[in-house]
Amino acid sequence: MTYDDRYMAFMGLGPKRMPHWEHWSCPDAETYLTGIDYYEHPRLCRLRLQELYPELGLHVPESDEPRPRPQLDLGEHSSTTDERGRHSIRWGDTTSWHWDWGKTFRDVEEVLTWSPLEHADFTDVPVVESRDYSDEERLYESYRRHFPPEHGERAPEGSTASVGFYNTMFMWPLLTFGWDLFLQACLDPRFDRVMEEFAEINRRVFRSFARLPVNFVICHDDIVNTRGPVCSPKWMRKHIFPRYEEFWSIVRAAGKQVIFMSDGNMDAYADDVLACGARGIVTEPYTDFKAIARKHENVTLAGEGDNRILTRNDPDEIEAMVRSMVETGRITGGYFMCIGNHIPWNVTPEGIKRYLDLSKELAVR
Repeated sequence: MTYDDRYMAFMGLGPKRMPHWEHWSCPDAETYLTGIDYYEHPRLCRLRLQELYPELGLHVPESDEPRPRPQLDLGEHSSTTDERGRHSIRWGDTTSWHWDWGKTFRDVEEVLTWSPLEHADFTDVPVVESRDYSDEERLYESYRRHFPPEHGERAPEGSTASVGFYNTMFMWPLLTFGWDLFLQACLDPRFDRVMEEFAEINRRVFRSFARLPVNFVICHDDIVNTRGPVCSPKWMRKHIFPRYEEFWSIVRAAGKQVIFMSDGNMDAYADDVLACGARGIVTEPYTDFKAIARKHENVTLAGEGDNRILTRNDPDEIEAMVRSMVETGRITGGYFMCIGNHIPWNVTPEGIKRYLDLSKELAVR
């Protein structure tokens, strides 16, 4: 059977051409690359972009109805404030949203006495994964309806069908309580119960995922920032990594592979994450990708590219970056070309084009 490049990279099989996995939200680059105004003709623009750079795999909208142009930029009108004093800035073709993490909790005592399982219906709670987790079968059905009924519990062989989850474990307390209260409460022995209740919610999630017709489960948790770990290895190895191993064993037993995703510098915890059963890691250019690739045979990796280099638009610097990425890709068969810290609206279109064109030329084995 012949597999496409993305599936082969997911599986560490070293396709001849290294595929892309881009975090993309740059309408001006789309207009620049295609010569078609993204806002006047969004569908035609994406169709042309698909012809020029099919490796991006970007969604093509069904309608070509014009879209409103953003009112915010880097100039005089760089942000807006609503009636509640919440700030928004430009994001993609619209504006950012405001996340009031933990706004309903007044102090640490409220955190330590609160029960995730008693409040398992998160439908109206802003925690990204805002669903009702109180009934596992209903939870499964809410996911299952998005996949072809004829596939049963397994995706076709060679398919890149996937499901993702943002709150793999660390994000639950962070998003529910907010950074300040989470970090104030996390060392209290009473917090162990709170974490175990979040873990029980996720057991329901991963048992549901095991029944879905997908080959890959993308698990997100921002366990590090650009400087490295947020919480100590001791805390992580008590509360987080054992749960990863448990959850991922559930879906792996059903024949699915796990790809882990985190912002920041993953150097300190890459080995732990892979030891827990992840097939690979998607992260940011602050991480030493070559060290991970050399240590873990044919590991799946994405995110080594740096948008700051694209924005500076120095041809030599961009070429050096692409050549370095390709060098990593020749160490591991699971490599994706990827700008790990995103391609947002204010990245220089010319720099993006240089990166894409150089990748076409050089990203081969």
